[in-house]
Amino acid sequence: MATTISSATNSERLQSYDPSTGQVIGSVPIMTAAEVDAAVARARIASQTWSTRSHAARREELTAFRKAIAAHADELAELLHRENGKPLLEAYVEVMMALGHVQHAASHAEAAMAPKKVSSGVLANFRATISYQPLGVVGVIGPWNYPLNTPMGSIAYALAAGNAVVFKPSELTPLIAVKLAEIATKTFGLPDLLQVVTGAGATGAALAKSAIDKIAFTGSAGTGKRVMITAAERLTPVLLELGGKDPMIVAEDADLDKAAEACVYGALTNAGQACVSVERVYVADAVHDKFVDKVVEAVRALKTGGDDGHLGAMTSPAQVAIVKDHLADAVAKGAKVKTGGIDAISGSYIQPTVLTEVTHSMKVMSDETFGPVIPIQRVSSLDEAIKLANDTSFGLGSTVFAGDASVARKLASRIRAGMTSVNSVMAFAGIPSLPFGGVGDSGFGRVHGDEGIREFTRVKSTAEQVFPLPMNMMSFNQPKDATKRIKGMIKTLYGEGIVAKAGDLLRKLRS
Repeated sequence: MATTISSATNSERLQSYDPSTGQVIGSVPIMTAAEVDAAVARARIASQTWSTRSHAARREELTAFRKAIAAHADELAELLHRENGKPLLEAYVEVMMALGHVQHAASHAEAAMAPKKVSSGVLANFRATISYQPLGVVGVIGPWNYPLNTPMGSIAYALAAGNAVVFKPSELTPLIAVKLAEIATKTFGLPDLLQVVTGAGATGAALAKSAIDKIAFTGSAGTGKRVMITAAERLTPVLLELGGKDPMIVAEDADLDKAAEACVYGALTNAGQACVSVERVYVADAVHDKFVDKVVEAVRALKTGGDDGHLGAMTSPAQVAIVKDHLADAVAKGAKVKTGGIDAISGSYIQPTVLTEVTHSMKVMSDETFGPVIPIQRVSSLDEAIKLANDTSFGLGSTVFAGDASVARKLASRIRAGMTSVNSVMAFAGIPSLPFGGVGDSGFGRVHGDEGIREFTRVKSTAEQVFPLPMNMMSFNQPKDATKRIKGMIKTLYGEGIVAKAGDLLRKLRS
């Protein structure tokens, strides 16, 4: 049955399609800028109450929200399956990961936001404290590839930090967001705490222009730049989780069976439509051919389409075109197709493709493909692998496989990326306590973990005088020898005085 959501002020509709069949499965209103502003105004009222509630009270309501989402897991998974195109199993995994974020944020917010006493330095008579306060209203613009889990990485943490949220989902997957808002409305005792505004790019732009206190955006680097430009009109801070071109390095002593298994999953889960998909693979020359054989064998055993398929339909027709373009470019420049290829693309279904003899002159090794393609490049050394892995403007996730743990860790530390999995793939995304985010064209800011909670707070610094000193440096009323005293303090504290010499001695003893 198709789902229809009504709008009180706007008759325009946005239709949602099942990418596997092209059939309309529902429609939502295309909300105007005025409607977005009204939602933000309501959220402002909600935030003023929510922010004053204790962590225990917010935790209790978020726990109820989590339980309500879990109770609707079947319905949510079915919506993800139909609207996004991913297999039902992957849809349930996404629901479970989203639930993990709600639980983690609710249970860790109090500790993450606890005030911290810090050194007061030369002002020894002061108590110096850092505290974290809610921002107010947070705007979240979500993607279509993980339309529940990815935005929940911002929504749950923003709510736990004491903010209200206005969520604008992708125009390709609005129904899952509408269902989430329905659950929130029935669960939270406070109205308008989590609202959804639906529409296409204009609705997202309206949210970025609105009177929000921060915007968290997930999507392409190009769109992220436009969001940042729009938000700059109000000096609204932004959190950008953008694309990736994640490398995987396989050392000569790696467990090839495990590495190949991880490579296939990391590149092909969600039909390769993940910002942390394995998009480039660099393999030591000595084991390259054997590794390729194992990957090709594993890929050929996968099924695309059907209720029991490993890979579902591509969500966006535009993304199919990008994958075709990358494959055509690679083959024209000398890449070899081991399995799959352009001829194996049918409608919204792409058979997983393995490429060898690839180079960085090819789009498939430089631009984000965001599809089920595994390009594998032979390298003569690990230094070459690192050089190639870092030859990108992106820097989101990465993967390293090596038998020697110390070598693996050293390789991981040399990759310019926000996250690395060692002898595993995408593990950093499944651990809620680890901050998630990138560098360069992959964006900035962090979601998940304590950093993800504090991302939706403002830092407040407080200096409290505990007792007075004979010489008050925050006063024009100074003794006649004040200059002499200050000169003495500089020498003692920061020059070759007693304190500095004591510090030097302590460092020598420690070494």
